[in-house]
Amino acid sequence: MFKEKINSARLPKHIAIIMDGNGRWAKQKGFLRAFGHEEGTKAVRDVVEGCAEIGVNNLTLYAFSTENWSRPKREVDTLMRLLVNSLKKEIKTLTENNIKLKSIGNIDNLPKKAQKELQEVISKTAENTRMTLTLALSYGSREEIIHMVKDISEKVKNNEISPDAVDESIINQHLYTRNLPDVDLLIRTSGEQRISNFLLWQIAYAELYFTPILWPDFRRENLFEAIYNYQTRERRFGKTSEQIS
Repeated sequence: MFKEKINSARLPKHIAIIMDGNGRWAKQKGFLRAFGHEEGTKAVRDVVEGCAEIGVNNLTLYAFSTENWSRPKREVDTLMRLLVNSLKKEIKTLTENNIKLKSIGNIDNLPKKAQKELQEVISKTAENTRMTLTLALSYGSREEIIHMVKDISEKVKNNEISPDAVDESIINQHLYTRNLPDVDLLIRTSGEQRISNFLLWQIAYAELYFTPILWPDFRRENLFEAIYNYQTRERRFGKTSEQIS
């Protein structure tokens, strides 16, 4: 059991997960892709509860990318329906586990019903303090960076910010993730080894963990294994091993 091996004093402050493999999982079993997405919601619940159980403060899930809008309409409609239904069902889990829900991305692109349900759950969990769960919805990191550049440029033009004052701190303040720490551990399921336009600025020094497990089969024990693996690594942030020790 990997949970017993985890050092609670060295937990990643922020875990981000690219939940990949729902469609392939369904195809392997002879089902429609939609069934894979439905099964994937079980993995979400277990992983969220697992993070809360061991004391992870921040978890961000890549739920729907800006590129996902180009998928077949039937699949997109299914994903939006699942989003609404999941938010309704999971508010009890979030409340019982004292978890705050937030979102990042171009939420205005979501169907009105999904927007309404999302804002309702965000509002109802706003005072929770145990963990922050962030859903990346209609999210793309390049779009986020473009938005940040435009926002800062406008403020420079209006003399609200001096060009010389623009640094990492200013940039962080203008990202969707302004209230979150940088990502310490990025997990991607399904065996694919790419970032897929996810939190490109925020993962600058993240440890990357790729697993062949398809998302519907991923459970908290797999999460604990990833965290244990993270804790075996030496994080140098550009320094030498001698400087770290």
